[in-house]
Amino acid sequence: MYKTAPGKKASYLFSNKDLKHLIIPLFMEQLLVALVGIADVFVVGFVGEAAVSGVSLVNSFNTIFINLFAALAAGGAVVISQYIGRKETDRAGESASQLLTSSLLFSVATAAIILLVNEPLMRLMFGRVEDTVMAACMTYLRISAYSYPALAVYNAGAALYRSFGKTSTTMYISILSNVINVAGNCIGVFWLHAGVAGVAWPSLISRAFSAATITVLCFSRQNPVRYVNKWILKCNGKLQKQILRIAVPNGVESGIFQLVKVALSSVVALFGTYQIAANGVAQSVWSMASLVSVAMGPVFITVIGQCMGAGDTNQAELYFKKLMKITLVFAVVWNGLIFAATPVLLHFYSLAEETKRLVILLVLVHNLFNAVAFPFADPLGKGLRATGDVKFTTIVSLFTTIVVRLVFSVLFSITMNFGVMGIAYAMCLDWLVRGIIFLCRFKRNRWKQFQVI
Repeated sequence: MYKTAPGKKASYLFSNKDLKHLIIPLFMEQLLVALVGIADVFVVGFVGEAAVSGVSLVNSFNTIFINLFAALAAGGAVVISQYIGRKETDRAGESASQLLTSSLLFSVATAAIILLVNEPLMRLMFGRVEDTVMAACMTYLRISAYSYPALAVYNAGAALYRSFGKTSTTMYISILSNVINVAGNCIGVFWLHAGVAGVAWPSLISRAFSAATITVLCFSRQNPVRYVNKWILKCNGKLQKQILRIAVPNGVESGIFQLVKVALSSVVALFGTYQIAANGVAQSVWSMASLVSVAMGPVFITVIGQCMGAGDTNQAELYFKKLMKITLVFAVVWNGLIFAATPVLLHFYSLAEETKRLVILLVLVHNLFNAVAFPFADPLGKGLRATGDVKFTTIVSLFTTIVVRLVFSVLFSITMNFGVMGIAYAMCLDWLVRGIIFLCRFKRNRWKQFQVI
């Protein structure tokens, strides 16, 4: 047990109740997003195959920018959390305001570029698709690009709220936003018969709603940390540098990861139809199985960031261990439930028995390592980044993504003829290697020597 001094009662930055209020809303928010994503695909399916193909292709492209905006917000969250831990709320507010400024400028510039070069870009990336699919891509991308600033602004506001522990707010906003999105999709497709535009505009509207709502709330004087106009309208080079020092490596890592995913999708296309179908279905299950670690990442950033900001490395170590125990137990239970539900879920798919068996095997391998290895590879890594240990974690992540995942995917799937199972094995090996390295890094206490602010 951590103690402040001999004979005095232990003083914790986060009680068990505080942690529960952080974790549960974040998990519910991620679960809702995943379920709504499934509903979106279901509604788009009524438009036609060309629409489904176009939307899926553009979404894979949009993911690159979504991750970049998230990386920028994560960098801001680390800085904000550390200032909150140091009890410098004015500096935390200025950091949050600067995060809003950089997010807005970066996203507007990105949207403008995409709108200018969208057609040649789509033809460069997906030039061989049918004309109807390309038309769907163009429509969906143009409308999606208008939502980039809203996405970035929401991420900035969500980072602020998560930094001072009020994750229930982002959960409620997400609920309302996703209701707007699903309802809008149904209206656009079934009532207005607007095709691809009928699913693109509701996404834009729901994202704009989220961005406007969180931004208004971030100006509230009732918040311990808030936006201030004078800090938004000027550029503080020192704070921007602190944010970007964490955000840029995160962004590079996310970009490389997406490129590797694209490369691996090309490898998957080399195998038979039943393997491609099994891999696609398995990935939809995997996205649900990974929710625990995805939700725990921001928790590590907030908790460890505040501890490090307070200069309390002993308490940071305590919370590292406590959060890892929570993550592991939660991940084992959740992945077990998802695996148990997989055979039931497969009854809703018109798949051959051979394909269903492969899906179950893919989910088994994935969920096993997602429960015991991924918590060390991802949430623990985010915690190390929150201490300022950014360079090491980024280099390790890039190494395991490129060398382990990509190289061993080719080796296992093609050379050793394991097919899509080989790609799954390489993914799990990536998590295992990265997790072991991060765990060793944590145990050696090098993270205690870093300083963000």
